[in-house]
Amino acid sequence: MARILAIDYGKKRTGLAVTDPLKIIANGLATVSTAGLIDYLKDYIAKEQVERIVIGRPLQLNGSPSENLARVEQFVNRWRKVMPEIPIDYFDERFTSSLAHQVILDSGVKKKVRRENKGLVDEISATIILQDYMRYRTSVLK
Repeated sequence: MARILAIDYGKKRTGLAVTDPLKIIANGLATVSTAGLIDYLKDYIAKEQVERIVIGRPLQLNGSPSENLARVEQFVNRWRKVMPEIPIDYFDERFTSSLAHQVILDSGVKKKVRRENKGLVDEISATIILQDYMRYRTSVLK
């Protein structure tokens, strides 16, 4: 069975999350340098079967495009040329960074660790995007 992979695309770092093969649970996968993202994904997909990619669509509160949307769209266009057989869907990512920060605080991660591991927010954000996407798909299929 194939997995679904989620991307929280950032200017410098990108958070990744993935489902289990049965698509029941979303787990953080990694935070990678955005410059090396396509290579990382190609390596990962060579080892694991991925049926779909979900990427956070950065919008402002009023629904207008955020500053990062142009970069996300450029990545999606490059991806579709590299691996057109794996579809990529956009999914609203509003509030995911705020929720990720709150999850980190609530879990008791020390301030020093939070400062040193900035990528943790990106990975957790990708996990939240994936969880929300899975919940959405479940509600639509009912």
